[in-house]
Amino acid sequence: MTSDRVMTEFWLQVRTYWEDTDAGGIVYYANYLKFMERARTEWLRHLGVEQEPLRIEQGLMFVVVHANLQFKKPARYGDLLQVGCALKERSRASLTFHQTVVRDGSRELLVEGEVKVACLDAVKLKPRGLPASILQIEESQQASGGNR
Repeated sequence: MTSDRVMTEFWLQVRTYWEDTDAGGIVYYANYLKFMERARTEWLRHLGVEQEPLRIEQGLMFVVVHANLQFKKPARYGDLLQVGCALKERSRASLTFHQTVVRDGSRELLVEGEVKVACLDAVKLKPRGLPASILQIEESQQASGGNR
């Protein structure tokens, strides 16, 4: 496994809409998982890895196998949020991320947790090793001092 905080955090800005909230205007808890998924996807995209070509060309896909979240404070309709994503650990066939959701501006912590994704064969749905593109990113990060 790699050391904690292999890469600097990647941040994605998200605005909350009515569709994200319950009847009281509070962001529904499951939507934080959607926000975190978007941040992980954009982190990969920022690093030059697109998931659809990965599935089509290499037969690989990522699936969430574990999520552990702590809800600290609610977000509300219209809030501007920052969703953080940082690679915490890597194994042969999985990535574990530390993820946070904070209120933009104040950086008030709303939700934090860990999400583990496994790399699977897209047809057999069995674990496969991480693609070379992910391993190369990590190697280049470590060679440049661990952070970008």
